[in-house]
Amino acid sequence: MFYSWFFELEFLYFVVDSLTKAYKISILEVIKRRITVKKLIIGLVAALTLVSLMAVPVFAAGKDGPAGNSNIGHLYLYEKDASTWEIVENGAWGKMTYNLSGETFDLVFNGKGLDAREDYSLIYYADPWPGTGGALLASGIANNGGNLNLKASEDVGNIPVDEDANKDGGKIWLVLTADYDADAGKMTAWNPTKYLFENALITFDAD
Repeated sequence: MFYSWFFELEFLYFVVDSLTKAYKISILEVIKRRITVKKLIIGLVAALTLVSLMAVPVFAAGKDGPAGNSNIGHLYLYEKDASTWEIVENGAWGKMTYNLSGETFDLVFNGKGLDAREDYSLIYYADPWPGTGGALLASGIANNGGNLNLKASEDVGNIPVDEDANKDGGKIWLVLTADYDADAGKMTAWNPTKYLFENALITFDAD
């Protein structure tokens, strides 16, 4: 009985001492202010909850693919670690909205967190390297805030093309315009830390 009472008292002291340290006040001040242990615990729990919410990563991958039963698709592009191909948390990213089929490949692309005033090209990249058989979809220069807005309607044929090693779909990349030969439809340089890469393949059926 004595040991039970002793340990309960010791535990209570530990709780009060820990909480008062957290609030940077003494136990005497707790008594003077008539702050109860219950109030301290509630306050600490609230503070810890707030911290945990603030620690939740703000980054989350978007949903790729068709929008319901419509002819519209969405594709998110991300800055990736070139050594692991994992998405860089809080890195640059973009979203492309496009039609799944039609006479032309129609798209709207919005990029965020890019290098200001850099000239970029949105491309269909056909494996293997250097992507021969792919196509330029749109080009533009990011503004001073690192945002890029593109809109295009291109006759690109089917995606993927027959020569593409990816038979289930094509890759969409945002690359430096200086690293891409639009006439030959292929890459001429490799600077992956400057690019955005797809997180899913897409298909397009040309009517």
